[in-house]
Amino acid sequence: MDKITLLSLSNDLKRIVTSIQRGSNENSQRFTQEAKHWLEASETLKQNDYLTSLLKKIKVTLNKKDGLEKAEDCLMYSVLIQNHALFSSN
Repeated sequence: MDKITLLSLSNDLKRIVTSIQRGSNENSQRFTQEAKHWLEASETLKQNDYLTSLLKKIKVTLNKKDGLEKAEDCLMYSVLIQNHALFSSN
């Protein structure tokens, strides 16, 4: 999997969290669309089972209504994706 794609997805997930915390639904929706773009891009790249499962869960999370649960999930997935991109041998 392309590290740039994963790190871009991770960055947009963090931006969603920040936007929700600040109460900026407009920005949150914009970054949600960007994250969905990176998810689509990741579907064309080679993935292992762990990453495939993680990306499916992220897709479900991005379709949730903005709120604390979405922010917490996005933060968790952001860290997991970032760690995978930086420390995996794929």
